[in-house]
Amino acid sequence: MRQLQILVISMSVLCLGEVQAQVGNNTNLLNPNLATAGELSAQPGLDASAAAAIVAARPFASASELAAALAGMSQEQVSAVFGRLFLPLNLNTASREEIMLIPAMTPRMAHEFEEYRPYTSLEQFRREMAKYVDANEVARLEQYVFVPMDLNSAAGDEFLTIPGMTPRMVHEFEEYRPYTSLEQFRREMGKYVDANEVARLERYITIGN
Repeated sequence: MRQLQILVISMSVLCLGEVQAQVGNNTNLLNPNLATAGELSAQPGLDASAAAAIVAARPFASASELAAALAGMSQEQVSAVFGRLFLPLNLNTASREEIMLIPAMTPRMAHEFEEYRPYTSLEQFRREMAKYVDANEVARLEQYVFVPMDLNSAAGDEFLTIPGMTPRMVHEFEEYRPYTSLEQFRREMGKYVDANEVARLERYITIGN
């Protein structure tokens, strides 16, 4: 019966049409919390030792933590790595320091990121940034960001944009609504995945008032 429920959810999501993404389309960037050691070490600027350090330090809760794991590299080397590997930033809470980790970021654009907070959707981000840069640059910047999703109101297709998300976990996210605390989320999701995976998923969600 449970497998049937998950299958129904999967089919429903596929029938919704275009996904309302809240995590930027970052298919060209490896996610440091999900990439294998082999995938990491294959990237220019990352050897087996650096890949092992990244794997040992995860899950990363912030881009600053990822930068700390690459502390032995020069600023230029880190910037090159972040063109291929990055942990998406929460548009509503990322510090100026973290925003400036995005390759080719300028203080002016970092200011624009902050000026329009709080973001309620990725579409809002696209619209606001398009006032300052062209569509190609908006698409590039989008790879590095996400808008947190409300556990009690976000749609299943939004949850599916979380890196590494599965229809089964979408079902678990929705099954325990309404959530009253993040502790409840941790407890319920801990029935299905380990603590590191719960922490990884928690980055992308929030609980509205």
